[in-house]
Amino acid sequence: MERKIGIIYSSIDGQTKKICKKLSANFNKNQIKTALFSIENFNGNLSEFHTLIIGASIRYGKHNKQVYEFILKNKEHLKEIKTAFFSVNLVARKEDKNTPSTNPYLIKFIKEINWTPDFLEVFAGKLDYKSYSIIDRIMIKLIMRLTDGPTKSKEPIEFTNWQKVDDFSLKINQNCKNKHITL
Repeated sequence: MERKIGIIYSSIDGQTKKICKKLSANFNKNQIKTALFSIENFNGNLSEFHTLIIGASIRYGKHNKQVYEFILKNKEHLKEIKTAFFSVNLVARKEDKNTPSTNPYLIKFIKEINWTPDFLEVFAGKLDYKSYSIIDRIMIKLIMRLTDGPTKSKEPIEFTNWQKVDDFSLKINQNCKNKHITL
């Protein structure tokens, strides 16, 4: 069985999934096979993968509970392969909160779960008031007001730095080649 990169995502509004699709496309362009799954629909066997990337978005300060459960359940196997984790959140739109060492959500997550993936990253998400429920819209506008973010926009605002996404896939790709992992 040929091993590949597994990419698992937890996406509320679709931006984390979009980032995962971009990562997958980058790997495929370099003849690296990938398998993409939502955390809710993961039915793969972790032994299929030489590298596993998990991407998770934030809503109201928390990652999806299923992400925590997945990592805790599979922690022993995750130690045996290369792993990457990235968080997608709107706080990462700020320069002083857009790295793994400065993003409060990522720092809190890694501390709570007591897991050290080989690669960590944080990406800013997308703000789309029209797509949110009334309650979410009110809450997110309040959060934006408190964090000096945009509170009015008829069009979605995509804060994701796509070059940073490309650089993340390149870093994982280079490390796999440097460690002589068969891709």
